[in-house]
Amino acid sequence: MGWHNSDLPWRQMEQLLSGEHSDPGPLSRKREREPAPEIERPPDAVPYAELHAHSSYSFLDGASFPEDLLAEAERLGLTALAITDHDGFYGAARFAEAAEKLQVATVFGSELSLGLPPQNTTQGGSPDPPGEHLLVIARGTEGYHRLSGAITRAHLRGGEKGRPVYDLDDLAASAEGHWTILTGCRKGAVRRGLARGDAATPLRTLIDLFGRENVAVELIDHAGPLDTRDNDALAELAALHRLPVVATGNVHYAVPERARLAEAIAAVRARRSMDELDGWLPAHGAAHLRSGDEMTARFARYPGAISHGLEIAAASAFPLRRAKPALPTQKVPEGRTPMGHLRHLVWEAVPGAYPDLTAEGGSASSGSSP
Repeated sequence: MGWHNSDLPWRQMEQLLSGEHSDPGPLSRKREREPAPEIERPPDAVPYAELHAHSSYSFLDGASFPEDLLAEAERLGLTALAITDHDGFYGAARFAEAAEKLQVATVFGSELSLGLPPQNTTQGGSPDPPGEHLLVIARGTEGYHRLSGAITRAHLRGGEKGRPVYDLDDLAASAEGHWTILTGCRKGAVRRGLARGDAATPLRTLIDLFGRENVAVELIDHAGPLDTRDNDALAELAALHRLPVVATGNVHYAVPERARLAEAIAAVRARRSMDELDGWLPAHGAAHLRSGDEMTARFARYPGAISHGLEIAAASAFPLRRAKPALPTQKVPEGRTPMGHLRHLVWEAVPGAYPDLTAEGGSASSGSSP
């Protein structure tokens, strides 16, 4: 993989890497949506809610569009799907729009990047980007608004794109019981503590900050050599602290065929060739969506891991349209619409605001719209 390649649109590169390439003909700069194909949902699907999934809006991390994740979730018969992109709801509108014609319930969350370095090195130039992750699931519209506000404040504190600065006390105050905290992936504080030999201390910190009733221990099984050992240790820790365990897929792409694209994206993020990055890549292409039947079989040794996830999804899911702001109704003169009255006021103010504007330049000296 070199750095002086010929011009190739990203969409074509994505198709080549995912094995979907065909000659698309001339490409328009405007994205044109094709009608979504009908998806046959299995009638006997085993209930399962996926609560940890990244879309392509997790820049240079996720490898599937939100609508592709949803389509696969519907095909598999999932009960609910959470999009938990990094530090924002960038794909939320697209996710919600695609879900309106499907039966999969939509859950909204985000994986927050804590403890980033002073300079903007959050995503690029490193095989393993810095920062510690905190996975937050919003409970309903109130949780969504609270999480959105907390993320906005973090970005304003950071002062530069891609470097949010979170304050744990602010996050705890923002939550007030409206979030569910999952212990997350290997970059979460609890799994990092597990690798160091002390997962209990960071887990107690989460309990102290967000409350025992709002924390769940996340179990992930990608068939890695240490997955069962780690999950056993985490399940034991959860029982000790009277916390539920929740199974997730830590999803980064919809289907197994996208694993190659995900590897290429990781190389772009790290600014390294595929060969140079090889030692940092997972030894499997397992970060894809799975059916409830498969997840139930994978986590059979952990009672409640599937049912607890379904309970969290039931308490959290909502259609995004419900979160739209309730704007006040404006009084306007009889016979005018709000937009028509606004247009009238604008043209009425033009002569005073632009006294030197000529007729050729579009002056509205009469004080009314043309």
